[in-house]
Amino acid sequence: MSITELIHKEGPAFSFEVLPPLKGTGFENLHLTIEKLREFAPKYINITTHRSEFVYKDLGGGLMQRHRMRRRPGTVAVAAAIKNAFNIPVVPHVVCSGCTREQIEYMLLDLQFLGIENLLVLRGDKAKEDAMFQPESDGYAHTTELQEQINAFNNGTFIDGSPIKVPGKHFNYGVACYPEKHEEAPNLQTDISWFKRKVELGAEYGVTQLFYDNQVYFRFVEKCRQEGIEVPIIPGIKPLTRLAQLQVVPKVFHCDLPEALVREAQKCTTDEQVKQLGIEWSVAQCKELLAHGCPSLHFYTVSAVDSIAEIAKQIY
Repeated sequence: MSITELIHKEGPAFSFEVLPPLKGTGFENLHLTIEKLREFAPKYINITTHRSEFVYKDLGGGLMQRHRMRRRPGTVAVAAAIKNAFNIPVVPHVVCSGCTREQIEYMLLDLQFLGIENLLVLRGDKAKEDAMFQPESDGYAHTTELQEQINAFNNGTFIDGSPIKVPGKHFNYGVACYPEKHEEAPNLQTDISWFKRKVELGAEYGVTQLFYDNQVYFRFVEKCRQEGIEVPIIPGIKPLTRLAQLQVVPKVFHCDLPEALVREAQKCTTDEQVKQLGIEWSVAQCKELLAHGCPSLHFYTVSAVDSIAEIAKQIY
């Protein structure tokens, strides 16, 4: 069943995103996260994909050795483990970042063998050492190029043009969208035109970057509808949990914090007080979003699992 079918089945839908475990740390903590949130009947769980990065090993004598390492491997395996352990639909992220066309094709084959049919298709982040996003030599610079490969795969063609003798079930996919525009977009209108192109290529829904001002989301949806974008636009929610996030969130996620939220956060003297404020703010956000007809809410769980559980208790 596609994500658009799931979110309209018995609303309002609840879903969340998790990260694969750090290399060598096992599945236990992730299992506990899902156990804590499964009581709210998530319609699906997203699993992020992370590129490898350069790390440096001190060899002594002033010598450093550079090598690549993927800190969070195993997106496909984690998706399969969640699907099998919890019987909850999973949505692994398929990204351009750090991937060649051949690696993407093998990932699609693995997912198809596992019976996983929903994807979130993204460009992904640039490498830490790069000033701008750089695709792999045989990779993609844009989400739309990746969509074209998935579309060809769905239509029974490998990247070398040869036919897939026994095509499997088609993949359904969504894409990201940005109410306050992507950090690299010159303006919001241009960013919306890129989102529209993704929809034209087959994206069935958009899930937004996190935001804290619902009016920003409402204006974004209205602009998208004016441009003829009719797919569901699922709001992404991440509650504040720490004082430091007043600086970190705008820098990392390129979104504004509303003046009223900042004013209340500045009154807090402990992270626990900020956590409670974050819960209250997100509950109010979610209630207003649902009152405006949003069919689904999607939560980003990093450093916020307990808060999300409390929000879900009050919403669902």
